[in-house]
Amino acid sequence: MAQGRELKGRIKSIEGTRKITRSMEMVATSKLKRAQDRVVAARPYARALEAVIADLYSPELAERFPLLRQPEHGAQDDLPKSGSRAAVILLTSNQGLAGAFNSNLIKEARSLLARLTAGGVQTEIHVVGRKGTGFFRYVGTPVATSRVDIGDKPLAEHGSQLVDDLMTDFIDKKLDAVYVVYAKYNSPLSTPPVAERVLPVTPPVREGPVRDYLLFPNAEQILTVLLPLYVRNAVYRALVETVAGEQGARRTAMKAATDNAGDILNDLRRTYNRARQAQITQEIAEIVGGAEALSG
Repeated sequence: MAQGRELKGRIKSIEGTRKITRSMEMVATSKLKRAQDRVVAARPYARALEAVIADLYSPELAERFPLLRQPEHGAQDDLPKSGSRAAVILLTSNQGLAGAFNSNLIKEARSLLARLTAGGVQTEIHVVGRKGTGFFRYVGTPVATSRVDIGDKPLAEHGSQLVDDLMTDFIDKKLDAVYVVYAKYNSPLSTPPVAERVLPVTPPVREGPVRDYLLFPNAEQILTVLLPLYVRNAVYRALVETVAGEQGARRTAMKAATDNAGDILNDLRRTYNRARQAQITQEIAEIVGGAEALSG
């Protein structure tokens, strides 16, 4: 029964694959809970920073802060003018098996780079994660910097490390804009890639009545400290949301793989049982035929 042995081998192989995908699904589920906690913890701080900056902001005060220096727009209102210089930070994961998660982020980054280049803007790309780094090296696109050591537990220091040098270049007018491409975490099933400009800082819109602050020493010195914190926190928040999105995408992909393996196993077992029943029927027929021949 060569076909039966072949089917049993395939069944055993797929059972082993299903155990692996189920284990990876469980690991991703565990990591997703911790990643969601980091996202939830990061958002209130970002909202508080935004609210304070919105209350302190004024056009007259903004003229004294380089991080608020708005670029001259080009043909497209959301892009700097031709001849400007822009940096793009792309956040990807170190591991695969997460469906189209990384490819969607890379596609979003390439789309942004193409739009900037078409508008006459000089670009440089900074990549986090092995997947993004490997892709751009494969296609021959120069990468200004790459990081593969951040992993799935990003810290606030990582956000500072990624953007501090770019902030300095922006202040020194070596850059006119800085963008970050990341996965915005809405839910485990919704992690769309987003391209967000972090420099220059877009003045937050004030919501509600103006708060009555007692400012010490003064608004200018407070903004001097808060604006860099705001930029670093934006990059850190992008990191934690991307990690949560990665784990959600991996859990979804591994669950789909486990379910598909189960469907294939059911089909193979039915095929194996039919083949085995056919062989048994044939053997019985041969025995009955032989007995009749002997008795005749």
